[in-house]
Amino acid sequence: MVRKILVLNSKGGCGKTTIATNLASRYARDGFATALLDYDPQASSMRWLSQRSNNLPDIFGVEACRRATGGITTSWALRVPPETQRIIIDAPAGVSGHHVLDYVGLADTIVIPVLPSPIDIHSATRFIEDLLLIGKVRQLGVRVGVVANRVKKHTMVYQSLERFLNSLKLPLITELRDTQHYIRAAGQGIGVCDLWDHRAKVDQDDWEPLLNWLESDVASTRIVKQVG
Repeated sequence: MVRKILVLNSKGGCGKTTIATNLASRYARDGFATALLDYDPQASSMRWLSQRSNNLPDIFGVEACRRATGGITTSWALRVPPETQRIIIDAPAGVSGHHVLDYVGLADTIVIPVLPSPIDIHSATRFIEDLLLIGKVRQLGVRVGVVANRVKKHTMVYQSLERFLNSLKLPLITELRDTQHYIRAAGQGIGVCDLWDHRAKVDQDDWEPLLNWLESDVASTRIVKQVG
């Protein structure tokens, strides 16, 4: 079964490309035929892919931001090799209003990276409103989960993020540390899962809850409470 995973948040700088590239790298490492679709005009995912060694498991890249004209269509999610098993979609920043529905139509699962800062939490609130009211994720049966990115635990801001997600009944799937390991991996076109440094083990373990949730056929975690 093909899984189409959309990494989406209207706010820039929250780590969408980090999540997308690390997911693609992990799935490829685990033996899945993987495609990475980059809808961001900055093409950061494609730059990451261009640095990837030929000795590593192959990831099929689509620079969708340049090829898609006249609006977003679900057909772009099908323009990958027929053997593809996992499609990771890196969405651009600034997706809002009725454009949200275009992107929701590309995927069966949405991962929302959120930074634990007051500005990012406020922005995420507005974005989730769009997902609920315009994107219609509940009606479409699209699964939605949140990843807390660049986290420093035991801080008041992090606790605010936890309260925010609990109020929306959104699943917080995992938390990724604020660490240089992601920068090191990105510079080599790999994911943190590919680092041999034993110090990266704690960061590699942080991805297991997300992978387990994405691969769970019985998971029923969806947005169940309307914002506001």
